[in-house]
Amino acid sequence: MLYIGKLNAEIYRCVIPDIVTDEVIITDERIRHIQARHPDDYECFAGYLAEIIMDPDYIIRDERFATALVLKTIKTGEHRFRLSLRLVTSNDDPDFKNSVLTFLKIREKEWNRLIHNKEILYTRE
Repeated sequence: MLYIGKLNAEIYRCVIPDIVTDEVIITDERIRHIQARHPDDYECFAGYLAEIIMDPDYIIRDERFATALVLKTIKTGEHRFRLSLRLVTSNDDPDFKNSVLTFLKIREKEWNRLIHNKEILYTRE
């Protein structure tokens, strides 16, 4: 398990109001998942995880319970990222932390598809 940092719970309450912690982690199993499904994304871009979570451009509704689909453009190189973040609620085990489910670099076409076809819950001003 790797500690990533803290999120601004006020921003993420648009997904679910009942967020009980601001700590964010990624498990070893999820790191292996990302490495297997999105080769090189974790190794090249994991340093951006905290920035993506702390300062999202968009949060989009995910069909999974208490899960945020986070979009962020990193200005250096104009890289665009999509991250799924499971938020911990009072119904979860009290030892759980908010956790990255998946993370990948996306193309502009996918970015635009998500913004135009999904429900946007939060936009950075």
